[in-house]
Amino acid sequence: MRDMPLISVEGVSKRFRLPRTASDILTGRPPAAVHALNNVDLEVHRGETLGIVGESGCGKSTLARCLVRLLEPDEGLVRFDGKDIGLLPQAERRAFNRRVQMIFQDPYSSLNPRMSVRQVLSEALSVHAMRPKADIPARITELLGLVRLPADAANRYPHEFSGGQRQRIGIARALAVEPEVLVADELVSALDVSVQAQVINLLLDLQERLKLTVVFVAHDLRLVRHISHRVAVMYLGKVVETGPTEALFATPRHPYSKALLDAAPELDPARQTRVAAARGELPNPLDLPTGCLFNTRCPFAFERCFAERPNLSNRGPAHFAACHLTDFGKPTPATIAAQ
Repeated sequence: MRDMPLISVEGVSKRFRLPRTASDILTGRPPAAVHALNNVDLEVHRGETLGIVGESGCGKSTLARCLVRLLEPDEGLVRFDGKDIGLLPQAERRAFNRRVQMIFQDPYSSLNPRMSVRQVLSEALSVHAMRPKADIPARITELLGLVRLPADAANRYPHEFSGGQRQRIGIARALAVEPEVLVADELVSALDVSVQAQVINLLLDLQERLKLTVVFVAHDLRLVRHISHRVAVMYLGKVVETGPTEALFATPRHPYSKALLDAAPELDPARQTRVAAARGELPNPLDLPTGCLFNTRCPFAFERCFAERPNLSNRGPAHFAACHLTDFGKPTPATIAAQ
């Protein structure tokens, strides 16, 4: 029996209303809304890395922001350590903000250009009273060492660093408050491939040394496979499959997951594919399909898929998929032997 999840997402939906048009005002219609998250259910267990993948616009970053309460869901709730984070009193809200930290895609825009690295880290340490004032300089040196930056980096400003170094500063700022969870939103997507590997290996090392739980949001399936214990696949604001990383990559149980994997770029030129992630275009998030959200692009869709929206159901050990095709991707004896 598994422990209670550290983070649980239960039926979370989030919509972003657009400005009212003249037609809306004349007809009395409510303003249109983008459906960013649609009844998301998800669990994150202590000490694991959960990778969240999907096409651009599928709701990954919106979900990440709901996890750290930068956004409030319109429906559903997010629990941390068994408590609804939307109902935390002020003192517990402050503790939650320290225990769950987010690292953003663009470290330059999230770092104050007028503050030196020393000031950035001192602010985090002081606001949360992490160290006595006299101990802050030593802690700053320790944090820079943790992210493999020299001690003299403390006196420099964000513009003096490369993109990979700025991302390390962002990680150091998050670690300053000694969090339990890091939510990394497209942590390395803006970096060169060689720098990506350095930052990812740093994150893996920090997770092991500091016993961190990591939510890793990315669109690069190779990175997610390398870093994650489990993977959640999102489509149009809904989690359509979750499972242990190797099981999901070997035998995806949802047609969309399989389409993503089939279209993933290969490092070996002889094995490169020209397959699209899925046929057709993403439906309009202002007007979602009835039934399964993937039915407009799924080659296996049948009558039930257009009438009823599937929920996540068990497809193997800790493996779940939201698909009416209960046997889709079911491992064959040959597949099991190969694993």
